[in-house]
Amino acid sequence: MQFVIVMALMLGVMYVLMIRPQRQKQANQQNMIDSAGVGDDVVTTGGIYGTITEAEGDDVVVEIARGVTVHMTRRGIAAVLPPEEEEDEDGVDDGDGDMTEMEGSTENGDEAGVTDGEEAVRSAVADASTGDDRR
Repeated sequence: MQFVIVMALMLGVMYVLMIRPQRQKQANQQNMIDSAGVGDDVVTTGGIYGTITEAEGDDVVVEIARGVTVHMTRRGIAAVLPPEEEEDEDGVDDGDGDMTEMEGSTENGDEAGVTDGEEAVRSAVADASTGDDRR
């Protein structure tokens, strides 16, 4: 008799801790996809970012580039992205709300940007590779 009680408690705990949260997560995901409409930015299950241009029932048309559209079902949408926040004119966020431009970055990208009072960091790969090293 005790064994049956222990097993029932174990199943109850598993349901509360594992099964129920997973079902809620799936329901929230499905509601998000079902509520996606024209103008929403989405990510497809293939990892392609786009904007919904037409939606009719289970079929949607997603524009992935200017003039390039893909017809797909709603099941192909992995996530609906939140609206973008507006950026300052230089487009770089320094983390404190004010936008600043990075100083000292190089064109070939082998140095990190340098801000006031910091030393540049060079990539070890960039330092180790020379023109003579051919394999």
